[in-house]
Amino acid sequence: MLQDTASMFGLLSASVRLHILWLLADGEQDVTSLAAACGQSVATVSHHLGKLKLAGLVDVRRHGRRHVYVATEPHVIEVVVLAINTRLAQKKPRTRRRAFGS
Repeated sequence: MLQDTASMFGLLSASVRLHILWLLADGEQDVTSLAAACGQSVATVSHHLGKLKLAGLVDVRRHGRRHVYVATEPHVIEVVVLAINTRLAQKKPRTRRRAFGS
C-alpha cells in the first residue's frame, strides 16, 4: 500500500500532471482546452493524460469527435487543490506592519 502511494506521488511530481489535475478539479475538459490552459502542446498533454489514465486518476469519454477527460479520484484531487492553493496563498504579497509607535 505504501509503495502504491509513493508511486502515485511520483506520478504527481510532474508539474504538467499537477496542473492537469488542478484544472480537472473544476470539471471535465477536452485535451485542447487542457493544453491551452497548461501552455503545452496537445501532444504533451495527451502524453501526460495517458499516464494519469493508466494510474486511474482520470477517465476519458467521447463527445462526438472530442475526447473529454474527468478526474476519477476525489481524494487525490483534494490533496492537489489544497497543495496548490496553499502555495498560491503563500505567494501573495504581504503588507508590512509598522512597529508599534512608529
